[in-house]
Amino acid sequence: MAPRVGLTTERLTQAGATLADEVGFDQVTVSELARRFDVKVASLYSHVKNSHDLKTRIALLALEELADRAADALAGRAGKDALVALANVYRDYAREHPGRYAAAQFRLDPETAAASAGVRHAKMTRALLRGYHLDEPDQTHAVRLLGSVFHGYVSIEMGGGFSHSAPDTEETWSRVLDALDALLRTWPPAS
Repeated sequence: MAPRVGLTTERLTQAGATLADEVGFDQVTVSELARRFDVKVASLYSHVKNSHDLKTRIALLALEELADRAADALAGRAGKDALVALANVYRDYAREHPGRYAAAQFRLDPETAAASAGVRHAKMTRALLRGYHLDEPDQTHAVRLLGSVFHGYVSIEMGGGFSHSAPDTEETWSRVLDALDALLRTWPPAS
């Protein structure tokens, strides 16, 4: 069976990413994508193997987009400026592309992860942390801390968990980043 004219793996991945932003990453399937293109599911199998393959491709796209944004935001910055820039990239991306942001959290097999833009994320975060003069294993602990705080805050905020009380989430976000900066400047914490 020849591939349907106009359908490419890249086009399907982009459409899947758009679908994820509209309906949620968990709802993305090859069947739903076929409905969007008004084609039979079988027409898509020459481009994507199955829904897991499609989700993996969307995750890789999201990681690439995030890495590109982070690289642009971090250029020429150091210390707290770099920390705030990186944090805002994640938060802004999650707000603009909630499905893609969820896709960026999709568990990849080790080989795919090693070849993904996730490696660029780790390198950029470690470069940012060099400005705080952290050695191993403290640098790895700090990478995990930043990822946990960024993702945790963004996830709670997007889920509406902060929408029922004052102060404004912008003020809290700013204070969270101030606290992270202060913590990183005094790392490692006393045992």
